[in-house]
Amino acid sequence: MTWLLALACTAPDANSDAPWTWEQTWADEFDVDGSPDPENWAYDIGGHGWGNEQLEYNTDRPENVRVKDGFLVINALQEDYEGNAWTSARIKTQGLFSQEQGRFEARIQLPPGRGIWPAFWMLGDNFESAGWPDCGEIDILEARGAEPYTTNAALHGPGYSGGSSLYDALTVEDDLQDASHIYAVEWDQDHIAWFLDDQLVQKVHAGQVGTWVFDHEFFMILNVAVGGTYGGPPDDSTPSDSRMFVDYVRVYQRVVE
Repeated sequence: MTWLLALACTAPDANSDAPWTWEQTWADEFDVDGSPDPENWAYDIGGHGWGNEQLEYNTDRPENVRVKDGFLVINALQEDYEGNAWTSARIKTQGLFSQEQGRFEARIQLPPGRGIWPAFWMLGDNFESAGWPDCGEIDILEARGAEPYTTNAALHGPGYSGGSSLYDALTVEDDLQDASHIYAVEWDQDHIAWFLDDQLVQKVHAGQVGTWVFDHEFFMILNVAVGGTYGGPPDDSTPSDSRMFVDYVRVYQRVVE
């Protein structure tokens, strides 16, 4: 486990030109080779479509998820496994770490390939009791492998979920699959703002939704899906081995002076 407590930094404020000051509360720097730190990460395992008609079977095998040379690596592999044509991995901090409000960020290099669907997202820690979408979902990053210049951000809750989520996208000049970039949200009691590096992707205020369900702790998820209703199907151009590299995940609380 890597926790860097009482570390201050600054980041753009979604409401003004003045920076906010942040204190770090949790981090994984992925600096020890092997399996992801079990004190930080658990696994979602299975291949039932995950509610989105996804094609992969998510495993905890090192072929699909491992820490190597300072990066968390999640591999989507084309292979026959447990009745599925692809494998990948989906790891989460559920039951290990959650937090209400703050800044959540990861430095990620996206995987290539039509039909490849990487994501860095969050679910309310009342997911098992409240269900989805009443628990709330914050999609910090979703990307389609066929759209290498675009990052997508979304907020899901009761009355604004699925195809009716509060959604926006940012298209940039650089291919996001060629290098690492920082994907982040800054979440306060009355708004959530999404950033790609220092560029604002979207900002949603509590008053924009009928029911604001972002008043409790959330846990984080990292995964690479294949196919599905969002990512679209892979084709002959899709690499049989497509990798997402995560340099770090860090979480902060705002310092109120």
